[in-house]
Amino acid sequence: MPTNKRESLIFTFSMCFCMVLWMSIYNVARTVGALNMEVLSEAWLGFPVGYIFAMLCDWFIASPIAKKVAFKLFVKPSTSPRFIPVIVSTCMVVPMVIIMSLFGVIEAGTHMPGGVMSVLPNLPQLWIQNIGWNFIMAWPFNIIVAGPIVRALFRRAFPIGTVLMQPAKQPECAHTHTAEPAPKAILSA
Repeated sequence: MPTNKRESLIFTFSMCFCMVLWMSIYNVARTVGALNMEVLSEAWLGFPVGYIFAMLCDWFIASPIAKKVAFKLFVKPSTSPRFIPVIVSTCMVVPMVIIMSLFGVIEAGTHMPGGVMSVLPNLPQLWIQNIGWNFIMAWPFNIIVAGPIVRALFRRAFPIGTVLMQPAKQPECAHTHTAEPAPKAILSA
């Protein structure tokens, strides 16, 4: 688990990348009814916009809500440190699935004849259907695959204490202490 804001941001970038890419592939494959190179290409093309939207929603909406809920309702002093990431991840999946399912319905409407306006009459029904379909994929994928892999790679790349809250002050080079001051003529020019 991240221990400060910088670690949290790096971790969120990584986790969002995995989740949005996988869920994009899943949703396009579910819509098309197949998993092939065309599906992967379509998912990859839609990925950048979905990733940016998900990052913003994760950082500013879902994460603050999820952490408050997790630590107020579920994490107790007796909770094993091994279960805290599972609890927080579960609390993250719920708002992210709700938000990204709406995004997915609207984004899919951009590919339909009539554009987004074509999905507006059925938006609530399509959104609720997407929430169900997305939750049954997002929660297990997050808990079983993405979470453990990203946490392991994150800690391997950034051992605890290596990503600081504030940049460390750079020490001055040894030779600058022994150098003679510049002549006054050069300083006054």
